[in-house]
Amino acid sequence: MSLKHSNISIFVPHIGCPNKCSFCDQRYITGARKAPRGSDVAKAVKTAVKSKNFDSGTAEIAFFGGSFTAINRNYMTDLLDVASGFVENGTVKGIRISTRPDAVDREILELLKSRHVTSIELGAQSMSDRVLKMNNRGHTSADVVKASELIREYGFELGLQMMTGLYGDSDSSAVKTAEKLIALKPDTVRIYPTIVLKDTDLAALYADKIYKPQTLDAAVTLAVKLYKMFTENGIRVIRLGLHSIEEKAYIAGPWHPAFSELCQSQIMLTGVLPQFTEKGKYIIKVNGSAVSKMTGQSRKNIIFLASKGFDCRVVPDSSLSGLEFRIEKEVQ
Repeated sequence: MSLKHSNISIFVPHIGCPNKCSFCDQRYITGARKAPRGSDVAKAVKTAVKSKNFDSGTAEIAFFGGSFTAINRNYMTDLLDVASGFVENGTVKGIRISTRPDAVDREILELLKSRHVTSIELGAQSMSDRVLKMNNRGHTSADVVKASELIREYGFELGLQMMTGLYGDSDSSAVKTAEKLIALKPDTVRIYPTIVLKDTDLAALYADKIYKPQTLDAAVTLAVKLYKMFTENGIRVIRLGLHSIEEKAYIAGPWHPAFSELCQSQIMLTGVLPQFTEKGKYIIKVNGSAVSKMTGQSRKNIIFLASKGFDCRVVPDSSLSGLEFRIEKEVQ
């Protein structure tokens, strides 16, 4: 199970979106203020190909940031025509789009299929109709179910996105959302904590002390719980937390540039803890890329384990991958 996912991201901010959700100002989330053209798509791909980590076998061109299937039809097909050319010549394996649950029907799926779109992500956010309404989402949980079933029927990879800490939401409600999303059998999931940004309805609710955002610790703890729910059901979690926001736009909420690593660090700690049977010195072996995750920020995990009587040091082991670990008793 890995959070890594190779995308060549093209942001299409707000265009086509019929609603302004309580939490949303895509300009501040993506940094994009102008609509991309076909030439921008080609430029992004050519730049990505030059990267030493580029892998044409896993790379996808990903249109994010707005409601892709709700934008002007000619504009959408112009973008897809350029992107599909890179699928046809083998530069990338496919195209991923993100859209609203109420902007999916058979006609649009036929069009996407003809342009080599392989993955469709739906911004479900919540499966509580009350929470959706309070946040001005403009769609219902039934729309999520219907769109997911259609996407599956047409053979696309299905991705679902959910948010925690929404206005009117709770941890228990978020868990119920996760349970309902699991029932839809998505291939992938993204989990985003709600951040209060300037120029949003949520900012006004926060200013009026009507909305109280999650703390960072609470958001991490809930995200870890949801992550385990999805992964235990064979669903890949490909993102924890927002990619980035503009610093000047941030007002409140559990924003952290390494939110994903904070979650993975807690996942590893809760994974190793039950493995210790007696107090003493231990070596925890992990993949080299996971050493800092196991150690924790400011050695938080190691300090916690020490407080329980487990004196641990973390060492890299190339035979392990992802968040795998192996514990050995230190030879005295």
